[in-house]
Amino acid sequence: MKYRRLGNAGMKVSTISLGGWINYGEGKMAEDTGRKIIETAYENGINFFDIADIYGQGESEKEMGAVLAQYDRHTLVVSSKVFWPMSDDVNDRGLSRKHIMESIEKSLDRLAMDYLDIYFCHRPDPDTPIRETAHAMHDLVEQGLVHYWGTSEWSAGQIAEAYHICDKYGWHLPQTEQPQYSMLYRDRVEKHILPTTSKLGVGLVVFSPLAMGMLTGKYDEGVPADSRFNREDWAKKRMLNDANSEKVRMLKPIADDLGLTRAQLALAWVLRQDGVSSVITGATKPAQVLDNVQAAEVELSAEIVEKIDAILNPEKQ
Repeated sequence: MKYRRLGNAGMKVSTISLGGWINYGEGKMAEDTGRKIIETAYENGINFFDIADIYGQGESEKEMGAVLAQYDRHTLVVSSKVFWPMSDDVNDRGLSRKHIMESIEKSLDRLAMDYLDIYFCHRPDPDTPIRETAHAMHDLVEQGLVHYWGTSEWSAGQIAEAYHICDKYGWHLPQTEQPQYSMLYRDRVEKHILPTTSKLGVGLVVFSPLAMGMLTGKYDEGVPADSRFNREDWAKKRMLNDANSEKVRMLKPIADDLGLTRAQLALAWVLRQDGVSSVITGATKPAQVLDNVQAAEVELSAEIVEKIDAILNPEKQ
């Protein structure tokens, strides 16, 4: 495993991390399988585990926290998130100071931990001034409940505004942004987010680097009965189309020549970006974790990146 700094911060995260969305706390995975996946991740050098209160309405935090409890806390980088509604109450949502302060206590209780290494603002909140949110996150760091704070799916302008507000008042700066980024979803990050975050020293920890499984090649011959696209029609509609299918098939010879799976190639491609600190991966079986972690050691040459780009963006050729 390799480790990178979280932007300009001193803390280091594994370049391959494990996320808790989909699999934990929603009844989609047997508890013993989930435990084995987390243990396999830790045993193979993954130190960064990403969760959110909304995943399984808190159950993901409970289940992952229970497994992670067997390890020394200082060896872990654990993140959670706040924003989405956790009940029907009018204030049990968003990024108000009230909701942030109440949510951190609930997340820590579910995780059975004293602090989070990273606390993400899960989406921008149009109803709350960024200054209010930034001040609340600063206070959480001051209280020792959070070590670093960040954003997820914020625009470049919103990230910059939060950063400059914190810089003006001497508050703890946002240190990380969590956007969607993959071979099949790249323009937003490359054209807008990275130019801003790289300048500010904000590290990216990206989600869906395998395009919801599309980039693994499992859909080359259709949609398997036990696959995510068969269970979740919204994901299928978002990623499965003729253009994407053709690109994924054309990537296979490149991966084969390098002795890689297409998943490993896709992860290594994301990690080619210096501004990316970690890629957040999911897994439904331990073997997938073992496959993913090997991507941490892969370095793609400029020639290979150019070949990949010719497939992904043929209109530029």
